[in-house]
Amino acid sequence: MDRRSVLTGLGALGAAACGPAPSEQASPEVKANGETRPMAIREPSPVRTLDLSALEARHGGRIGLTALREGQRPLVWRDAERFVYCSTFKMYLAAATLLRIESGEEHLDRQIRITEADMVSHAPVTRPAIGGTLSVEMLMKAIVEVSDNPAANLLLKALGGLEAMRAFYRGIGDVSTRVDRFEPEMNRLDGDKDTITPHQSATNIRNLFLDSRTPLAEPSKDMLLGWMFGSPTGVGRIKAGVPAGWRVAHKTGTGGYGPTNDIGVLYPPTGAPITLAVYYHGIRATSDAENEAVIADAMRMTLAALGQAA
Repeated sequence: MDRRSVLTGLGALGAAACGPAPSEQASPEVKANGETRPMAIREPSPVRTLDLSALEARHGGRIGLTALREGQRPLVWRDAERFVYCSTFKMYLAAATLLRIESGEEHLDRQIRITEADMVSHAPVTRPAIGGTLSVEMLMKAIVEVSDNPAANLLLKALGGLEAMRAFYRGIGDVSTRVDRFEPEMNRLDGDKDTITPHQSATNIRNLFLDSRTPLAEPSKDMLLGWMFGSPTGVGRIKAGVPAGWRVAHKTGTGGYGPTNDIGVLYPPTGAPITLAVYYHGIRATSDAENEAVIADAMRMTLAALGQAA
Protein backbone atom coordinates (compact mmCIF):
# COMPACT_ATOMS: atom_id res chain seq x y z
CA MET A 1 0.00 0.00 0.00
CA ASP A 2 1.36 3.41 -0.96
CA ARG A 3 0.04 6.71 -2.23
CA ARG A 4 1.26 6.13 -5.77
CA SER A 5 -0.60 2.83 -6.19
CA VAL A 6 -3.85 4.30 -4.84
CA LEU A 7 -3.65 7.46 -6.95
CA THR A 8 -2.76 5.48 -10.06
CA GLY A 9 -5.82 3.31 -9.64
CA LEU A 10 -8.11 6.26 -9.06
CA GLY A 11 -6.60 8.26 -11.90
CA ALA A 12 -7.26 5.47 -14.37
CA LEU A 13 -10.90 5.41 -13.36
CA GLY A 14 -11.54 9.10 -12.77
CA ALA A 15 -13.68 9.45 -15.87
CA ALA A 16 -15.08 5.94 -15.97
CA ALA A 17 -18.81 5.33 -16.05
CA CYS A 18 -20.39 3.19 -13.37
CA GLY A 19 -20.06 -0.42 -14.41
CA PRO A 20 -21.38 -3.69 -13.07
CA ALA A 21 -19.94 -5.14 -9.90
CA PRO A 22 -16.78 -7.16 -10.47
CA SER A 23 -17.05 -10.89 -10.14
CA GLU A 24 -15.88 -11.38 -6.59
CA GLN A 25 -15.92 -14.65 -4.76
CA ALA A 26 -18.93 -14.82 -2.45
CA SER A 27 -18.42 -15.66 1.19
CA PRO A 28 -18.97 -19.35 2.03
CA GLU A 29 -22.25 -19.73 3.87
CA VAL A 30 -23.56 -21.97 6.61
CA LYS A 31 -27.11 -22.65 7.76
CA ALA A 32 -27.93 -22.36 11.45
CA ASN A 33 -31.39 -22.35 12.99
CA GLY A 34 -32.90 -22.06 9.55
CA GLU A 35 -30.88 -18.93 8.73
CA THR A 36 -28.13 -18.69 6.12
CA ARG A 37 -25.13 -16.72 7.32
CA PRO A 38 -21.62 -16.01 6.03
CA MET A 39 -19.05 -18.45 7.36
CA ALA A 40 -16.14 -16.90 9.19
CA ILE A 41 -12.77 -17.57 7.57
CA ARG A 42 -9.92 -17.21 10.03
CA GLU A 43 -6.62 -15.77 8.92
CA PRO A 44 -3.44 -17.42 10.18
CA SER A 45 -2.39 -14.42 12.31
CA PRO A 46 -3.06 -15.01 16.03
CA VAL A 47 -6.17 -13.32 17.38
CA ARG A 48 -8.09 -13.22 20.64
CA THR A 49 -11.78 -14.00 20.56
CA LEU A 50 -14.06 -11.61 22.42
CA ASP A 51 -17.13 -13.74 23.13
CA LEU A 52 -20.19 -11.59 22.44
CA SER A 53 -22.61 -14.51 22.23
CA ALA A 54 -24.39 -13.57 25.47
CA LEU A 55 -24.87 -10.01 24.23
CA GLU A 56 -26.29 -11.34 20.97
CA ALA A 57 -28.60 -13.73 22.83
CA ARG A 58 -29.87 -10.94 25.07
CA HIS A 59 -30.69 -8.54 22.26
CA GLY A 60 -31.01 -10.72 19.16
CA GLY A 61 -29.16 -10.16 15.92
CA ARG A 62 -25.50 -10.53 15.00
CA ILE A 63 -22.45 -8.51 16.06
CA GLY A 64 -19.17 -8.23 14.18
CA LEU A 65 -16.17 -6.59 15.84
CA THR A 66 -12.46 -6.12 15.30
CA ALA A 67 -10.23 -4.04 17.60
CA LEU A 68 -6.58 -3.41 16.71
CA ARG A 69 -3.99 -1.98 19.04
CA GLU A 70 -0.25 -1.93 18.55
CA GLY A 71 1.49 -4.41 20.82
CA GLN A 72 -1.62 -6.52 21.39
CA ARG A 73 -3.27 -9.32 19.47
CA PRO A 74 -6.36 -8.37 17.44
CA LEU A 75 -9.56 -8.74 19.43
CA VAL A 76 -12.35 -10.19 17.30
CA TRP A 77 -15.87 -11.55 17.12
CA ARG A 78 -17.35 -12.64 13.76
CA ASP A 79 -14.53 -10.63 12.22
CA ALA A 80 -14.61 -12.36 8.83
CA GLU A 81 -18.38 -12.34 8.38
CA ARG A 82 -19.99 -9.82 6.06
CA PHE A 83 -22.16 -6.92 7.23
CA VAL A 84 -23.94 -4.27 5.21
CA TYR A 85 -21.87 -1.16 5.89
CA CYS A 86 -24.50 1.56 5.38
CA SER A 87 -23.12 5.09 5.82
CA THR A 88 -19.79 4.04 7.32
CA PHE A 89 -18.56 3.91 3.71
CA LYS A 90 -18.76 7.72 3.56
CA MET A 91 -15.57 8.02 5.57
CA TYR A 92 -13.82 5.97 2.88
CA LEU A 93 -15.46 8.05 0.14
CA ALA A 94 -14.06 11.21 1.72
CA ALA A 95 -10.61 9.60 1.89
CA ALA A 96 -10.81 8.63 -1.80
CA THR A 97 -11.85 12.20 -2.70
CA LEU A 98 -8.99 13.68 -0.68
CA LEU A 99 -6.54 11.50 -2.60
CA ARG A 100 -7.87 12.91 -5.88
CA ILE A 101 -7.40 16.41 -4.48
CA GLU A 102 -3.81 15.57 -3.59
CA SER A 103 -3.21 14.39 -7.16
CA GLY A 104 -4.69 17.58 -8.63
CA GLU A 105 -7.64 15.78 -10.24
CA GLU A 106 -10.10 17.43 -7.83
CA HIS A 107 -10.16 20.68 -5.85
CA LEU A 108 -11.48 21.49 -2.39
CA ASP A 109 -13.12 24.70 -3.56
CA ARG A 110 -14.72 23.35 -6.74
CA GLN A 111 -18.42 24.17 -6.69
CA ILE A 112 -20.99 21.48 -7.48
CA ARG A 113 -24.55 22.45 -8.37
CA ILE A 114 -27.29 21.05 -6.16
CA THR A 115 -30.62 20.27 -7.84
CA GLU A 116 -33.97 18.81 -6.83
CA ALA A 117 -33.15 15.78 -8.97
CA ASP A 118 -30.22 15.00 -6.66
CA MET A 119 -32.45 14.65 -3.63
CA VAL A 120 -32.87 11.33 -1.80
CA SER A 121 -33.70 10.68 1.84
CA HIS A 122 -31.63 12.38 4.56
CA ALA A 123 -30.31 15.59 3.04
CA PRO A 124 -29.70 17.98 5.97
CA VAL A 125 -27.00 19.95 4.11
CA THR A 126 -27.85 19.54 0.43
CA ARG A 127 -31.63 20.16 0.53
CA PRO A 128 -31.28 23.74 1.81
CA ALA A 129 -28.72 24.32 -0.98
CA ILE A 130 -31.03 23.34 -3.89
CA GLY A 131 -30.63 25.85 -6.70
CA GLY A 132 -27.16 26.83 -5.51
CA THR A 133 -23.79 25.15 -5.16
CA LEU A 134 -21.68 23.52 -2.49
CA SER A 135 -17.92 23.05 -2.59
CA VAL A 136 -16.30 19.64 -2.64
CA GLU A 137 -14.99 20.40 0.85
CA MET A 138 -18.50 21.15 2.15
CA LEU A 139 -19.85 17.97 0.57
CA MET A 140 -17.14 15.87 2.23
CA LYS A 141 -17.81 17.50 5.58
CA ALA A 142 -21.54 16.82 5.11
CA ILE A 143 -21.09 13.10 4.43
CA VAL A 144 -18.70 12.49 7.32
CA GLU A 145 -20.25 14.66 10.00
CA VAL A 146 -23.99 14.29 9.32
CA SER A 147 -24.12 11.53 6.67
CA ASP A 148 -25.87 13.54 3.94
CA ASN A 149 -26.97 11.04 1.26
CA PRO A 150 -27.27 13.30 -1.83
CA ALA A 151 -23.80 14.68 -1.01
CA ALA A 152 -22.45 11.12 -1.02
CA ASN A 153 -23.99 10.36 -4.42
CA LEU A 154 -22.61 13.60 -5.89
CA LEU A 155 -19.12 12.81 -4.61
CA LEU A 156 -19.33 9.22 -5.84
CA LYS A 157 -20.16 10.49 -9.32
CA ALA A 158 -17.39 13.09 -9.15
CA LEU A 159 -14.96 10.35 -8.11
CA GLY A 160 -15.78 8.38 -11.26
CA GLY A 161 -18.60 6.16 -10.03
CA LEU A 162 -18.76 2.83 -8.28
CA GLU A 163 -15.81 1.37 -10.18
CA ALA A 164 -13.57 4.19 -8.97
CA MET A 165 -14.68 3.55 -5.40
CA ARG A 166 -13.76 -0.11 -5.81
CA ALA A 167 -10.37 0.96 -7.15
CA PHE A 168 -9.79 3.02 -4.00
CA TYR A 169 -10.39 -0.01 -1.77
CA ARG A 170 -8.17 -2.21 -3.90
CA GLY A 171 -5.47 0.46 -3.81
CA ILE A 172 -5.27 0.31 -0.01
CA GLY A 173 -5.05 -3.49 -0.08
CA ASP A 174 -8.74 -4.26 0.43
CA VAL A 175 -9.72 -6.93 -2.10
CA SER A 176 -12.97 -8.04 -0.47
CA THR A 177 -15.23 -5.03 0.20
CA ARG A 178 -18.20 -4.86 -2.18
CA VAL A 179 -19.32 -1.65 -3.91
CA ASP A 180 -22.57 -2.13 -5.81
CA ARG A 181 -25.12 0.67 -5.38
CA PHE A 182 -25.66 4.35 -4.64
CA GLU A 183 -27.54 5.84 -1.69
CA PRO A 184 -30.03 4.91 -0.37
CA GLU A 185 -30.29 1.53 -2.17
CA MET A 186 -26.94 0.40 -0.76
CA ASN A 187 -28.50 0.04 2.68
CA ARG A 188 -30.88 -2.71 1.57
CA LEU A 189 -29.80 -6.29 2.26
CA ASP A 190 -29.20 -8.20 -0.98
CA GLY A 191 -26.73 -11.03 -0.56
CA ASP A 192 -23.16 -9.73 -0.32
CA LYS A 193 -23.88 -6.42 -2.06
CA ASP A 194 -22.39 -3.38 -0.33
CA THR A 195 -20.87 -5.39 2.51
CA ILE A 196 -17.60 -5.39 4.42
CA THR A 197 -16.02 -7.53 7.13
CA PRO A 198 -15.07 -6.04 10.52
CA HIS A 199 -11.52 -7.30 10.06
CA GLN A 200 -11.14 -5.55 6.72
CA SER A 201 -12.69 -2.32 7.91
CA ALA A 202 -10.47 -2.08 10.99
CA THR A 203 -7.44 -2.88 8.84
CA ASN A 204 -8.39 -0.18 6.34
CA ILE A 205 -8.78 2.40 9.10
CA ARG A 206 -5.41 1.49 10.61
CA ASN A 207 -3.77 1.73 7.18
CA LEU A 208 -5.28 5.17 6.55
CA PHE A 209 -4.74 6.83 9.92
CA LEU A 210 -2.07 5.01 11.94
CA ASP A 211 0.30 3.36 9.45
CA SER A 212 3.32 5.45 8.46
CA ARG A 213 2.76 4.25 4.88
CA THR A 214 -0.71 5.77 4.65
CA PRO A 215 -1.51 7.14 1.19
CA LEU A 216 -3.08 10.21 2.82
CA ALA A 217 -0.90 13.28 3.21
CA GLU A 218 -0.86 14.74 6.71
CA PRO A 219 -3.17 17.71 5.92
CA SER A 220 -5.72 15.37 4.34
CA LYS A 221 -5.58 12.98 7.27
CA ASP A 222 -6.00 15.83 9.74
CA MET A 223 -8.97 17.22 7.82
CA LEU A 224 -10.74 13.86 7.72
CA LEU A 225 -10.04 13.11 11.37
CA GLY A 226 -11.35 16.57 12.27
CA TRP A 227 -14.70 15.78 10.69
CA MET A 228 -14.78 12.39 12.42
CA PHE A 229 -14.04 13.97 15.79
CA GLY A 230 -16.71 16.60 15.13
CA SER A 231 -19.50 14.26 14.08
CA PRO A 232 -22.54 14.62 16.37
CA THR A 233 -24.04 11.27 15.31
CA GLY A 234 -24.12 8.02 17.30
CA VAL A 235 -23.58 9.42 20.79
CA GLY A 236 -25.01 6.19 22.22
CA ARG A 237 -22.58 3.92 20.34
CA ILE A 238 -18.78 3.85 20.70
CA LYS A 239 -18.72 7.20 22.49
CA ALA A 240 -21.05 5.89 25.20
CA GLY A 241 -18.72 2.97 25.93
CA VAL A 242 -15.40 4.78 26.42
CA PRO A 243 -14.11 6.38 29.63
CA ALA A 244 -14.11 10.13 30.18
CA GLY A 245 -11.17 11.86 28.58
CA TRP A 246 -11.02 9.62 25.51
CA ARG A 247 -11.30 11.14 22.05
CA VAL A 248 -13.29 9.28 19.39
CA ALA A 249 -12.88 9.87 15.65
CA HIS A 250 -15.69 7.84 14.12
CA LYS A 251 -18.27 7.33 11.38
CA THR A 252 -21.66 5.78 11.98
CA GLY A 253 -23.97 3.88 9.66
CA THR A 254 -27.62 2.95 10.18
CA GLY A 255 -29.90 0.81 8.03
CA GLY A 256 -33.21 1.82 9.57
CA TYR A 257 -34.34 -1.79 9.97
CA GLY A 258 -31.69 -3.17 12.31
CA PRO A 259 -28.16 -2.52 10.96
CA THR A 260 -26.35 -0.18 13.38
CA ASN A 261 -22.63 0.40 12.83
CA ASP A 262 -19.78 2.52 14.14
CA ILE A 263 -16.13 2.56 13.05
CA GLY A 264 -13.13 4.71 13.83
CA VAL A 265 -10.08 5.39 15.99
CA LEU A 266 -10.11 5.74 19.77
CA TYR A 267 -7.47 7.93 21.39
CA PRO A 268 -6.97 7.39 25.15
CA PRO A 269 -5.29 10.09 27.28
CA THR A 270 -2.21 7.85 27.37
CA GLY A 271 -1.17 4.77 25.44
CA ALA A 272 -1.63 3.60 21.89
CA PRO A 273 -4.82 4.37 19.96
CA ILE A 274 -7.33 1.62 19.16
CA THR A 275 -8.72 1.03 15.70
CA LEU A 276 -12.26 -0.31 15.96
CA ALA A 277 -14.98 -1.55 13.64
CA VAL A 278 -18.32 -2.64 15.11
CA TYR A 279 -21.22 -3.81 12.94
CA TYR A 280 -24.48 -4.86 14.57
CA HIS A 281 -27.34 -6.28 12.54
CA GLY A 282 -30.16 -6.07 15.05
CA ILE A 283 -33.73 -7.22 14.71
CA ARG A 284 -36.55 -5.01 13.44
CA ALA A 285 -38.39 -5.06 16.76
CA THR A 286 -35.65 -3.16 18.60
CA SER A 287 -35.39 0.62 18.79
CA ASP A 288 -32.47 2.74 17.57
CA ALA A 289 -31.53 3.47 21.18
CA GLU A 290 -31.48 -0.25 22.04
CA ASN A 291 -29.30 -0.99 19.01
CA GLU A 292 -26.87 1.77 19.94
CA ALA A 293 -26.66 0.41 23.50
CA VAL A 294 -25.51 -2.95 22.11
CA ILE A 295 -22.53 -1.26 20.48
CA ALA A 296 -21.77 0.65 23.70
CA ASP A 297 -21.83 -2.62 25.68
CA ALA A 298 -19.56 -4.30 23.12
CA MET A 299 -17.22 -1.32 23.44
CA ARG A 300 -17.00 -1.70 27.22
CA MET A 301 -16.29 -5.40 26.89
CA THR A 302 -13.60 -4.65 24.30
CA LEU A 303 -11.79 -2.19 26.56
CA ALA A 304 -11.97 -4.59 29.49
CA ALA A 305 -10.46 -7.36 27.35
CA LEU A 306 -7.69 -5.00 26.26
CA GLY A 307 -6.89 -4.28 29.90
CA GLN A 308 -8.15 -0.72 29.68
CA ALA A 309 -9.78 0.52 32.88
CA ALA A 310 -13.21 2.10 32.45
